Amino acid sequence: MSEETGLPPELEAPPEEVKAVLADDMHIATGTREPILEAAGVTMQFGGLRALNDVTMSLKEGEVIGLIGPNGAGKTTFFNCLTGLYTPTSGAVTLRGEQMPQDPSRVTEAGVARTFQNIRLFPSMTARENVLVGRHVRMKQGPISSLLHGPRFRRSEAEAKDRAEKLLAFVGLSRFADELARNLPYGDQRRLEIARALATDPSVLLLDEPTAGMNAQETEATRQLIFAIRDLGVSVVVIEHDTKFIFTLCDRVLVLVQGELLVEGSPDEVRGDPRVIEAYLGAPPEEIEAQLHTGANPASDTVEGES
Repeated sequence: MSEETGLPPELEAPPEEVKAVLADDMHIATGTREPILEAAGVTMQFGGLRALNDVTMSLKEGEVIGLIGPNGAGKTTFFNCLTGLYTPTSGAVTLRGEQMPQDPSRVTEAGVARTFQNIRLFPSMTARENVLVGRHVRMKQGPISSLLHGPRFRRSEAEAKDRAEKLLAFVGLSRFADELARNLPYGDQRRLEIARALATDPSVLLLDEPTAGMNAQETEATRQLIFAIRDLGVSVVVIEHDTKFIFTLCDRVLVLVQGELLVEGSPDEVRGDPRVIEAYLGAPPEEIEAQLHTGANPASDTVEGES
């Protein structure tokens, strides 16, 4: 158990030497801090339902942005628009100024990776094999080389296996490399999903509720892991219901309510905004305060830790 973080060794932040090797391998950071992923006026309509309305976001290189809002606010729909699963009804999504492809596989090739609310590992594959699946998009060998197992194929396979080992070490799962994914503890499955996403060498990583179902130790370990991912040069957008986690993680926070961008700002600005408090508690702050003075319980959750 570390005296600094209170975490067991397997949940500690990745060692600096592991981060340095990966950062060198991935060659992501440019140091420009320019906008890398931008959404302009994104609207998504399903029949008569408008799930998103004119949502705009700009993510800079090396930045961590949080996306919060009540259930049904449109957060995952927005992620789906950013990653090509949905084609926005109107508006545009660009990566480094180029229009984002409307095809998830091409989006991944372009440099955007994501995880999902529900774990989507291959349960009958080992941890190593799951990471290798993610690496496939970066493997460079032609059909003839693959068929004949020629030198180019063997080099590509060796490189992929080496990267998988480094990524497993990065997320603290080296000891589980040969374990079937379905046998891993829940928190480790979440970390394995992140390793598989990183295997695609993304410039942008979208994490959909990465701490859902985790205990306090696992949540803190995930925070440290996201900081380490940022240090690689990867820009990160996080959807999370645990607003305390978001406010201590992110450079900026965006609040979606009923498909619209309600507030954008620093964690301190968003935390204290009366509109955010009302969106989560369902009543204006002064009404909540009055109820508290009378001993009533206006809501079981607070902005610091909604369910």
